[in-house]
Amino acid sequence: MKPHIGCLCCGGGEMKRGEKEITASMKTRIYGGFGGWTITRNDECVFQPDCNGEWESFPTLMRFENMARRSPKADWRAVLMLPLREAEYQRQGKNRWVLVRSGLGFA
Repeated sequence: MKPHIGCLCCGGGEMKRGEKEITASMKTRIYGGFGGWTITRNDECVFQPDCNGEWESFPTLMRFENMARRSPKADWRAVLMLPLREAEYQRQGKNRWVLVRSGLGFA
């Protein structure tokens, strides 16, 4: 998959490119603001960060990986929606959140 990056500000910094897939780093901050992340389990929102939070207060994807390990058969997703970029990662095994969708964002 060739992901849509958007602009220099929209980054793609969470992406770890492998030979066959792109995964999200466990160090990815799950932030909110003008766009941001949502974590879902079986299509239900588990976490949506406060848009007024400080960078250091936002949890990393590892927090949700640890939750997912206790419920491994559930469909866990990390969804990023930004003005010029969107990305959706699906948990497909231990520490393996795979990019399954990429798009143009909401602006």
